Amino acid sequence: MNERQPVRRPGGRSARVGAEVHRAVTELISERGYGTFTVGEVAARAGVADSSVYRRWGNLETLLTDVALTRLNAQSPMPDTGSLVGDLRTYAANVAREITGPDGLAVVRLAVALSNNGQAGQRAGDDLRSERMRQLRSMLDRARDRGEHAPDALDVLDHILAPMYIRVLFGMVPLTPDYIDGLVDRVL
Repeated sequence: MNERQPVRRPGGRSARVGAEVHRAVTELISERGYGTFTVGEVAARAGVADSSVYRRWGNLETLLTDVALTRLNAQSPMPDTGSLVGDLRTYAANVAREITGPDGLAVVRLAVALSNNGQAGQRAGDDLRSERMRQLRSMLDRARDRGEHAPDALDVLDHILAPMYIRVLFGMVPLTPDYIDGLVDRVL
């Protein structure tokens, strides 16, 4: 007997719900900042039931972490240019574009706010930092495998990413290509 299995369609209803919920979160953070809205408000703006949000994410911190991680992975892909200097310049330019884009400041503020919001928020902040460090380590390990001298991931964080994040948080933009290349040159 041939039992019929349900067909899962990537890009189906589940993907649409996820995209709408993520969009709603990003809009609410941009408009109001962190901690000023509920799962119910996210669901209403996304056009879904609260229960759909709770079923998929469980709570607001988990949802916010998912939004931030999804953006981190989608907007800062790991370049592979064949050289460490090329990879770092491309990666830094991608991060700069991400954090200065239309919702960039909101997501940066979200990451900071999550880190300072109790145990669940601390876990969320840890997840975001861990993912960023994983990305950096993979790029730096690849450079070492090619025989290049690569800095430590924390040095890249301290000398390339941190200055860009600080400038964005304090409204010191734009992050010009010359500025970004200078950060990379100094760390190398």
